Amino acid sequence: MWSPCAAPAKDIHLRITVIPGVRDCPIAGQNLPLIVVSHGFGGSYLGHHDTAEALADGGFIVVAINHPDDTYANQARFRDYRALISRPTDIKRLIDFLLGPASDLASIDSNRIGFFGFSRGGYTGLVLGGGQPDFRAWFSPCTGSNAERCAHGSPDVWSIHNLIHDTRIKALVIADPFSRMFPTSDSLKMISIPVQLWGSQSGGDGVFPEDVATIARNLPGKSEFHLVPRAAHFAFLRPCPEELKNSKPNICVDDAGFDRVAFHKDFNQRVLTFFRQHLGAGEHP
Repeated sequence: MWSPCAAPAKDIHLRITVIPGVRDCPIAGQNLPLIVVSHGFGGSYLGHHDTAEALADGGFIVVAINHPDDTYANQARFRDYRALISRPTDIKRLIDFLLGPASDLASIDSNRIGFFGFSRGGYTGLVLGGGQPDFRAWFSPCTGSNAERCAHGSPDVWSIHNLIHDTRIKALVIADPFSRMFPTSDSLKMISIPVQLWGSQSGGDGVFPEDVATIARNLPGKSEFHLVPRAAHFAFLRPCPEELKNSKPNICVDDAGFDRVAFHKDFNQRVLTFFRQHLGAGEHP
């Protein structure tokens, strides 16, 4: 969890990641808006910490979780596509907890909740906001590259699942969503809340720019679309420390001409502005 804090930030070391903050800092402010964060396939709750920090500095409480079915730490279920069913439920339970048993978070305004999601996290947000994925479109045909996902259940079985929607969420920021199962306007027609959609020019890791563009065309209501030139899929993850660049160049090293640090400075500000517009600014310490 990140929150407004009156004390100056210090370096907090979490494995190879260093984040600025103050451990267990009292929340500065009351009735603050909440943003919940959903990582991508094989990711973690730290994958967007710079965006979380920018939102917390702007007066929001931000909470991220590891999705049990496809977090980086769960190798046993790493390729289990049933995570697409469980992910929205994970977020609903997170919000339930924050507004219920987590009584020390009484400073959250339950009427001002937003969502930030990347890749599979973007898919998660679209479902929570009212999207109805067409798994038949994603499965078909059950041969070649689709054979693995079909092994986890037939399209008919997947299609009857009653996926969780959550009307407590009032605004969505969706970055390069895993989106092939939203092929038509019918699959998105129930989304009535404001959406800020981001897409990379090159895509990657199973996300195709043409699918994101289809979502941008079909989103109803208040939506905005930002296409990021020269960016690939992982550009939306926070800038990597040097050690991670060396061990995970496919995730951390961008194409020549793309500056991830500069992009994130602009990206985080635009995300903050969007949430302020639709949820209010909160109280800044």
